[in-house]
Amino acid sequence: MSSTMNVRLAKSSKDIELCIPVMQQLRNQLQREEVAERMSRQVRQGYQLAYVEVNGTVKAVAGFRIIESLFQGRFLYVDDLVTDSGERSKGYGAALFSWLVDYARKENCQQLDLDSGVQRVRAHRFYFQQGMHISSYHFAMILDQQQNTTE
Repeated sequence: MSSTMNVRLAKSSKDIELCIPVMQQLRNQLQREEVAERMSRQVRQGYQLAYVEVNGTVKAVAGFRIIESLFQGRFLYVDDLVTDSGERSKGYGAALFSWLVDYARKENCQQLDLDSGVQRVRAHRFYFQQGMHISSYHFAMILDQQQNTTE
């Protein structure tokens, strides 16, 4: 891993734009324009992007937000965490994860949470290596918009 590695918080639309190619590797069902539009909307809702940069190239990206709930108190929720597919197992994801933990502590969060698709076995191994554990099940229901009628 290069000694010029930096973890940065995206502050501008240019910073966000730099993160899109790596983010799209995780959210590959979306076109680039849709990733950009969704991230812009989410930023207005408190979503933040942190990224690992080495010599001007983004190696890993995390999208996150700080939330407070009755159940957990204040916590940092990681929506998206991805390392460029050609750069995995080089320490970039671990550096970014460590940065997220430190940021959560500085923001007085009680914990760091994320959801991960059941098929993402390699990601789960990484999360366990970072000291995470499975604390609950996440349930979901797809809502058919065609059935939403008000009479």
